[in-house]
Amino acid sequence: MPKILIVEDDTRVAELLKRGLDEEGFDTQLAYDGEMGKKLSLYNTYDLVITDIILPKISGIDLCLSIRKSNPGLPIIMLTALGTTDDKVDGFDAGADDYLVKPFDFRELLVRIRALLKRSSSVANYTDKFTYQDLELNYNTKTIRRAGKEISLTPKEFKLLEYMMQNAERVLSRTEIAEKVWNTHFDTGTNFIDVYINYLRKKIDKDFDNKLIHTKSGMGFILKLESDT
Repeated sequence: MPKILIVEDDTRVAELLKRGLDEEGFDTQLAYDGEMGKKLSLYNTYDLVITDIILPKISGIDLCLSIRKSNPGLPIIMLTALGTTDDKVDGFDAGADDYLVKPFDFRELLVRIRALLKRSSSVANYTDKFTYQDLELNYNTKTIRRAGKEISLTPKEFKLLEYMMQNAERVLSRTEIAEKVWNTHFDTGTNFIDVYINYLRKKIDKDFDNKLIHTKSGMGFILKLESDT
């Protein structure tokens, strides 16, 4: 029975989530502020955390950062009334795996939960390192090097680059990236994927003559050693 920590200061929402998830067979525990959520996440074992962003005492962002330090692989879903691209970037940069804007359909939350639990329980046994050209990704230390130079990435940037390296020299659509990296679908009007691609470009390609990350107009993005098109 998967154990889920729910961190939500709105008692009505928290109780509704607990009741709904308990009925679906999950073992849930509630925390009504970020500080309690942090303590519970440190002293107990959970399979997944659901947290609001705006919380008393410690924000959901700070809670996520704290969890990531002690338990890097624990799936985290953020719930919030904030829905701009910048808000999502902040959440994912803190280490969240998924993001739902209130109000949301409970059935959608269930889909996200089950997908994350399935992914976390079936993580492939990777080799220590994965390379493409002069780019090296280390799974154990979660570090990136290009031509021997270490490059600092946020958790989501790392996950995006990892997927692109695993699918090097293949065009990846925005829809595929959203599904495989974020485990979700984004509105067609969002520029969210483009924002993260630009982040990667600045870190991976900016200081190097040979560019690796390219945009294919009308199709998506590709990791390949070629001139930009």
